[in-house]
Amino acid sequence: MSVRAGILVTGTEVITARITDRNGPWISQRLGELGIEVAHILTVADRPEDLEAGLAFMAGEGCELIVTSGGLGPTADDLTAEIVARFAGVGMSLDEDMERKIARILAAFARRLRFDPEALRVANRKQAMVPDGAETIDPAGTAPGLVLAIDGGPTVIVLPGPPRELHAMWEPALATTGAQAVLERAEAYLGQTVRLFGIPESEIAKTLREIEADVELAQLEITTCLRRGELEVDIRHRPGAEQAREALVAGIVERHGRFVFSTDGTTIDEQVGELLRDRRRIALAESCTAGQLAARLAEPPGASSYLAGGIVAYSNEAKVELLRVPPALIEEHGAVSPEVAAAMADGAIARFGADLGVGITGIAGPDGGTEEKPVGYVCVCVKVGDGPMIARDPVIPGERVEIKDRSCTLALHLLRRLLRGEEFPL
Repeated sequence: MSVRAGILVTGTEVITARITDRNGPWISQRLGELGIEVAHILTVADRPEDLEAGLAFMAGEGCELIVTSGGLGPTADDLTAEIVARFAGVGMSLDEDMERKIARILAAFARRLRFDPEALRVANRKQAMVPDGAETIDPAGTAPGLVLAIDGGPTVIVLPGPPRELHAMWEPALATTGAQAVLERAEAYLGQTVRLFGIPESEIAKTLREIEADVELAQLEITTCLRRGELEVDIRHRPGAEQAREALVAGIVERHGRFVFSTDGTTIDEQVGELLRDRRRIALAESCTAGQLAARLAEPPGASSYLAGGIVAYSNEAKVELLRVPPALIEEHGAVSPEVAAAMADGAIARFGADLGVGITGIAGPDGGTEEKPVGYVCVCVKVGDGPMIARDPVIPGERVEIKDRSCTLALHLLRRLLRGEEFPL
């Protein structure tokens, strides 16, 4: 049996969607890497009864490990440590050593910002109250973490809500005696991710049925997911199923090789960055994507070695004045057209003195579409100076955010093919 875990995300601000939970998925991924089977991610408001109900639910579901995030601050609604203690049936005691550590952290804030020392002292003491028997984790902010192994129940790892603090305290939490007692029973997963572009999910479903006729796939956990316009096939298994996994990957590549762009876990962003790095300088001209392609290319450290710059040319005037797109071209073909996308790419190359250029123009919606050029119609052109180019003008499904994001994904895949000297599959 695998070790089961639950993740309890606390915070009324998360329930009410004022902020988006980033901790639950991150913790789930980290636990999966350790061989822990995450059964539930539950979000609850900052109410004692809801916090306790969440803990009871996960314990009742057989979770040997529960990780909480949030509710460790100095205010009255920060109740996680208190509720975990109540759930475990233990008291709360002042950890004087932790109180001194927090006091030193807060002293620096008090000196710089002239905070009320008495208010800081009260807050300091609240955060230094820990459940009896809990192991403490030094804070990355001002809130310490906790690990409490409950007699006859789960081990609870209690971490703060700010992602920066939680990430910094993750490894120290795992190193505690309580966490190690659970982790040593876990058996790590093995796996592989196959990424494809330009193929519907129904084709992969058909492929899996065909392969299953010859390969025992029951020993594999296979998840297919359409994300950013790409199809990801994630394969996960315990040791001993490597042969089945390899047969599955080979079967996918054999049937859909021209659509497969990654079998080693790399993303299209990483691949394009590596192809560009220290060899080619690229310039961008974006209309409907409004700089999102530039943001994706600039994400890796060292992107300045290949990203010369970009122009967001939303209006026709910007296309003409900044990218030197001929007004007659816009008049004849329209601002959203393959011809204008190519001229935008040329303009970006000339403006930045780059080796490659990308032009993107489209109708992201929800308005502005016509029968000839509906919402989702996007024109993308990638080219090498006066050399080869690849251009496509599909109608991309989805809402405005999806259309913009998938347009960038399409541009990256066109770039990858151009840089590798490959044809783009129709």
